[in-house]
Amino acid sequence: MINNAARSLLCEQFIANNTIDPKLYDRYVVKRGLRNSDGTGVMAGLTNICNVHGYVVNEGEKSPIQGQLIFRGYNINDLVSNAQKENRFGYEEIVYLLLMGDLPNREELTAFKGMMAENRPLPDNFFEDMILKAPSKNIMNKMARAILALYSYDDNPENRSPEYEMATAISIISKLPNIMVSAYQVKKRCYDGESLFMHPLIPTHSTAEMILSALRPDRQFTEEEAKILDLLLMLHAEHGGGNNSTFACRVLTSSGTDPYSAYSAAIGSLKGPRHGGANLKVAAMHQCIKDNVQNWEDEGEIADFLTKILNKEAFDHTGLVYGMGHAVYTLSDPRAVILRENAKKMAENTEFEREYKLLEAVERLTPELFKKIKGSDKAMCANVDMYSGFVYSMLGIPEDLYTPMFAVSRMAGWCAHRFEELVTGKRIIRPAYKAISGEKKYIPLDER
Repeated sequence: MINNAARSLLCEQFIANNTIDPKLYDRYVVKRGLRNSDGTGVMAGLTNICNVHGYVVNEGEKSPIQGQLIFRGYNINDLVSNAQKENRFGYEEIVYLLLMGDLPNREELTAFKGMMAENRPLPDNFFEDMILKAPSKNIMNKMARAILALYSYDDNPENRSPEYEMATAISIISKLPNIMVSAYQVKKRCYDGESLFMHPLIPTHSTAEMILSALRPDRQFTEEEAKILDLLLMLHAEHGGGNNSTFACRVLTSSGTDPYSAYSAAIGSLKGPRHGGANLKVAAMHQCIKDNVQNWEDEGEIADFLTKILNKEAFDHTGLVYGMGHAVYTLSDPRAVILRENAKKMAENTEFEREYKLLEAVERLTPELFKKIKGSDKAMCANVDMYSGFVYSMLGIPEDLYTPMFAVSRMAGWCAHRFEELVTGKRIIRPAYKAISGEKKYIPLDER
């Protein structure tokens, strides 16, 4: 173990030798974060999988519009509304659509659900050896490790045939909810001092039903609960090729590595607080608002506290209202719009109704406050994180699983993008970094 004094000295050297003058990025026209000067993403590829549409560019000017999310040509609003109209679970249909490129007919969907049910169980001794014997405080880390470990249980993990890749994808998509819940149950026992219970899987359950059944001691849940969790899975399943985790998956795939490595890297990316981990920041901020605003129906008091947050005087002192704003969406995030409507219905006439109205007030008040305090005319809307944590809390899903739930859903999108990269990429992704360090003359060890 490095002592504190030595560690501090090493850190000083590290920071001094790894800091780059921000002005140099402008001088060399570096697109930091692969972003253009107007905040839009650098065009790095083409995709048939998903269109995330939040603005139009007219004569060089970025103009805000209502957001649209399109999966394989189908609007997410239509996919959700039709599943709800037919009173059925929709996530498995979304998975099929993303992987295959077309909507399944009834026979195809039934067969595909059967494949997922067949692939849900973990390999023999996997739970004992890979999860129970090596618990993790963070479920995302455990999920990433478990996906990597599945490589060792695969008879032919270096096979790159389309048939193998599809079988592996279906296997991982099906197993990941089981891995997540198992890792959480072990974490509760080892780190929280709670009882460990492991229910047998029910083959007829949808993904949403399987998760709720596995998480609850009595296995009981309502149809409304399962349907809104299914909705969350649908909304998080895919979001284009440029988001950090999907791009990470495509970058690794372009190197020719195995699917387990590529999907594990995507999970590691999603864990980050600037990406999937942002929903935990939203939950923490909402709790801070609830603790500090006495009257949740007083918009003046709510606005005063939001002003403190924006002025870096409250919460985490970053000046950010988490759950507001998005890299692509401007006037609206279609996922947030859909989730808000369904969250409202679920919260009505329950103990959660007041909290829902508080969130609605935060969403409504923040854009004008941001404009006033920051002096910015940038269009701002609520993103999906504004309401996802609230819905999870209504379902009794713990914060430990907020980001893992995101990963469970998004695995379908990652798999689809890996397929596309394998088929059409053909080149390793390799952007350039300009070296700005000057040459140095080597100094013998005794002369330093």
